[in-house]
Amino acid sequence: VGTLPGGCDSAGNCFCRAEFTGPRCEQCSPGYHSYPHCYACSCDSRGAVDNNCSPAGQCRCHGNFAGHTCSQCALGFYGYPSCTPCQCSREGSLHGTCDQDTGQCSCRPGVTGLRCDSCVPGAYGFPH
Repeated sequence: VGTLPGGCDSAGNCFCRAEFTGPRCEQCSPGYHSYPHCYACSCDSRGAVDNNCSPAGQCRCHGNFAGHTCSQCALGFYGYPSCTPCQCSREGSLHGTCDQDTGQCSCRPGVTGLRCDSCVPGAYGFPH
């Protein structure tokens, strides 16, 4: 599939197209996936460690990024492409994740604020 015209050398190693590798061009080169098609990985340069991916095309993401090509924020982060930590209040929020666009944490009843760290009007004594 991935051999170039000209066949193989005297040792039996075939000449491969750039996206193929191996003695018989039987696997994808680094930076390509899904043999025998060998598509380019296309990892997001901001979110991925490098442009190499798994045989299925999954890129290796930095800790605050997620997705097949690392082009979205991981849970607990918001605001792609910066992917800032949510920093939700442990006492005031329901969980540590937030809205991936706005950074708004999910607050407990009676609690408000981007990070769920203050009382709603008329309530007092946060975090108790």
